[in-house]
Amino acid sequence: MSTTTSTPTVGVDPAPVADLLREVGDLHHRVYRISDGEDADWATWYATWLVELSELPQLVGAPVVRSELVHLLVELGRETDDAEPWEQRYARRITARFGR
Repeated sequence: MSTTTSTPTVGVDPAPVADLLREVGDLHHRVYRISDGEDADWATWYATWLVELSELPQLVGAPVVRSELVHLLVELGRETDDAEPWEQRYARRITARFGR
């Protein structure tokens, strides 16, 4: 009989990242209020704010490359999963991708 012991991986808590996503969503909607928040390039706007103007890199414990975050946000935006709030789903995926 073989036994292996695995040490649980301590991940990045997605809750603060979800809070940042709510914040950037609110800010984006205010900036684009004249179009009721409509912006075809929303992912670039979100990623720029998250990387340059928020504590996202500190929360995930690593530098975040803006273009990689844009790509991930676009992929997430194409998914249709209403099982949980979008901020939580995006936060889980962001922390899984960028967290250390």
